Amino acid sequence: MRENEGLTLLGNQNTKYSMEYNPTVLEKFSNKHPGNDYFVKFNCPEFTSLCPITGQPDFATIYISYVPDEYLVESKSLKLYLFSFRNHGDFHEDVINIIMKDLIKLLEPKYIEVWGKFLPRGGLSIDPYCNYGKPGTRWEQAAWDRLSHHDMFPEKVDNR
Repeated sequence: MRENEGLTLLGNQNTKYSMEYNPTVLEKFSNKHPGNDYFVKFNCPEFTSLCPITGQPDFATIYISYVPDEYLVESKSLKLYLFSFRNHGDFHEDVINIIMKDLIKLLEPKYIEVWGKFLPRGGLSIDPYCNYGKPGTRWEQAAWDRLSHHDMFPEKVDNR
Protein backbone atom coordinates (compact mmCIF):
# COMPACT_ATOMS: atom_id res chain seq x y z
CA MET A 1 0.00 0.00 0.00
CA ARG A 2 2.79 2.45 0.85
CA GLU A 3 4.38 2.01 -2.56
CA ASN A 4 1.05 2.77 -4.23
CA GLU A 5 0.59 5.82 -2.06
CA GLY A 6 4.14 7.10 -2.51
CA LEU A 7 4.85 7.15 1.22
CA THR A 8 8.57 7.00 1.89
CA LEU A 9 8.91 8.03 5.54
CA LEU A 10 6.48 5.78 7.42
CA GLY A 11 8.47 2.85 8.80
CA ASN A 12 11.75 4.22 7.42
CA GLN A 13 14.49 3.67 10.02
CA ASN A 14 16.93 6.03 8.27
CA THR A 15 15.02 9.25 8.94
CA LYS A 16 16.89 12.42 8.12
CA TYR A 17 15.94 15.55 10.06
CA SER A 18 16.01 18.75 8.05
CA MET A 19 17.53 21.61 10.00
CA GLU A 20 15.95 24.19 7.68
CA TYR A 21 12.33 24.80 6.69
CA ASN A 22 11.41 22.00 4.29
CA PRO A 23 7.85 21.64 2.94
CA THR A 24 8.97 18.94 0.48
CA VAL A 25 9.10 16.41 3.34
CA LEU A 26 5.27 16.45 3.59
CA GLU A 27 3.55 13.31 2.26
CA LYS A 28 -0.10 12.46 1.72
CA PHE A 29 -2.19 9.35 1.25
CA SER A 30 -5.70 8.68 -0.04
CA ASN A 31 -8.69 9.29 2.20
CA LYS A 32 -10.79 6.12 2.31
CA HIS A 33 -13.84 8.16 3.40
CA PRO A 34 -13.94 11.28 1.19
CA GLY A 35 -17.75 11.34 1.33
CA ASN A 36 -17.72 11.74 5.12
CA ASP A 37 -17.05 15.07 6.76
CA TYR A 38 -14.84 14.53 9.79
CA PHE A 39 -12.07 16.38 11.59
CA VAL A 40 -8.48 15.24 11.93
CA LYS A 41 -6.61 17.10 14.67
CA PHE A 42 -2.89 17.25 15.40
CA ASN A 43 -1.39 18.80 18.51
CA CYS A 44 2.32 19.61 18.50
CA PRO A 45 3.27 20.79 22.02
CA GLU A 46 7.01 20.94 21.30
CA PHE A 47 7.11 23.26 18.28
CA THR A 48 10.12 25.56 17.97
CA SER A 49 11.06 28.27 15.52
CA LEU A 50 13.35 31.28 15.74
CA CYS A 51 12.69 34.99 16.10
CA PRO A 52 13.79 36.52 12.78
CA ILE A 53 15.27 39.56 14.55
CA THR A 54 16.99 38.20 17.65
CA GLY A 55 17.50 34.56 16.65
CA GLN A 56 16.09 33.49 20.01
CA PRO A 57 13.92 30.36 20.09
CA ASP A 58 10.15 30.66 20.16
CA PHE A 59 8.26 27.74 21.70
CA ALA A 60 4.64 26.93 20.95
CA THR A 61 1.92 24.36 20.84
CA ILE A 62 0.60 24.14 17.29
CA TYR A 63 -2.94 22.89 16.71
CA ILE A 64 -3.86 21.74 13.21
CA SER A 65 -7.45 20.66 12.52
CA TYR A 66 -8.76 19.82 9.09
CA VAL A 67 -11.64 18.20 7.26
CA PRO A 68 -10.02 16.07 4.56
CA ASP A 69 -11.26 15.74 1.03
CA GLU A 70 -9.31 13.28 -1.13
CA TYR A 71 -6.11 13.17 0.94
CA LEU A 72 -4.76 12.94 4.48
CA VAL A 73 -1.34 14.06 5.67
CA GLU A 74 0.99 11.28 6.79
CA SER A 75 1.80 11.99 10.44
CA LYS A 76 5.53 11.20 10.42
CA SER A 77 6.04 13.56 7.49
CA LEU A 78 4.08 16.22 9.39
CA LYS A 79 6.34 15.76 12.44
CA LEU A 80 9.44 16.12 10.26
CA TYR A 81 7.95 19.15 8.53
CA LEU A 82 7.15 20.87 11.83
CA PHE A 83 10.64 19.99 13.09
CA SER A 84 12.09 21.73 10.03
CA PHE A 85 10.99 25.08 11.50
CA ARG A 86 13.47 24.61 14.36
CA ASN A 87 16.10 26.86 12.75
CA HIS A 88 13.65 28.88 10.64
CA GLY A 89 13.36 32.55 11.47
CA ASP A 90 9.91 34.05 11.00
CA PHE A 91 7.32 35.89 13.04
CA HIS A 92 4.66 33.81 14.79
CA GLU A 93 1.90 34.99 12.45
CA ASP A 94 3.96 34.09 9.39
CA VAL A 95 4.80 30.60 10.69
CA ILE A 96 1.12 29.76 11.25
CA ASN A 97 0.08 31.00 7.80
CA ILE A 98 2.98 29.16 6.12
CA ILE A 99 1.95 25.90 7.79
CA MET A 100 -1.66 26.34 6.68
CA LYS A 101 -0.75 27.25 3.09
CA ASP A 102 1.67 24.33 2.75
CA LEU A 103 -1.03 21.91 3.96
CA ILE A 104 -3.63 23.44 1.63
CA LYS A 105 -1.23 23.00 -1.29
CA LEU A 106 -0.56 19.37 -0.32
CA LEU A 107 -4.06 18.22 0.65
CA GLU A 108 -6.65 20.58 -0.85
CA PRO A 109 -8.78 20.00 2.27
CA LYS A 110 -12.42 20.94 2.63
CA TYR A 111 -11.50 22.97 5.70
CA ILE A 112 -8.38 23.63 7.76
CA GLU A 113 -7.38 25.75 10.72
CA VAL A 114 -4.00 26.27 12.33
CA TRP A 115 -3.57 27.85 15.73
CA GLY A 116 -0.27 28.61 17.42
CA LYS A 117 -0.09 29.18 21.15
CA PHE A 118 3.36 30.61 21.69
CA LEU A 119 4.99 30.86 25.09
CA PRO A 120 5.58 34.42 26.26
CA ARG A 121 8.78 36.31 25.82
CA GLY A 122 9.04 39.68 27.50
CA GLY A 123 5.73 39.05 29.27
CA LEU A 124 3.67 38.73 26.08
CA SER A 125 2.32 35.60 24.42
CA ILE A 126 1.08 35.61 20.83
CA ASP A 127 -1.58 33.15 19.64
CA PRO A 128 -2.11 33.54 15.87
CA TYR A 129 -4.98 31.67 14.23
CA CYS A 130 -5.81 31.20 10.56
CA ASN A 131 -8.26 29.07 8.65
CA TYR A 132 -9.50 28.23 5.16
CA GLY A 133 -12.64 26.73 3.66
CA LYS A 134 -12.68 25.38 0.12
CA PRO A 135 -14.24 28.05 -2.13
CA GLY A 136 -17.71 27.32 -3.46
CA THR A 137 -18.49 24.83 -0.67
CA ARG A 138 -20.27 25.11 2.65
CA TRP A 139 -16.80 25.02 4.22
CA GLU A 140 -16.04 28.47 2.81
CA GLN A 141 -18.87 29.88 4.95
CA ALA A 142 -17.86 27.69 7.91
CA ALA A 143 -14.36 29.20 7.74
CA TRP A 144 -15.75 32.74 7.84
CA ASP A 145 -18.10 31.88 10.71
CA ARG A 146 -15.29 30.27 12.70
CA LEU A 147 -12.90 33.16 12.06
CA SER A 148 -15.43 35.86 12.86
CA HIS A 149 -16.28 34.17 16.17
CA HIS A 150 -12.77 33.00 16.98
CA ASP A 151 -11.61 33.45 20.54
CA MET A 152 -14.74 35.29 21.64
CA PHE A 153 -14.30 33.63 25.01
CA PRO A 154 -10.52 33.41 25.47
CA GLU A 155 -9.15 31.06 28.06
CA LYS A 156 -7.53 32.31 31.24
CA VAL A 157 -3.80 32.28 30.56
CA ASP A 158 -2.12 31.44 33.83
CA ASN A 159 -0.02 28.43 32.96
CA ARG A 160 2.44 29.89 30.47
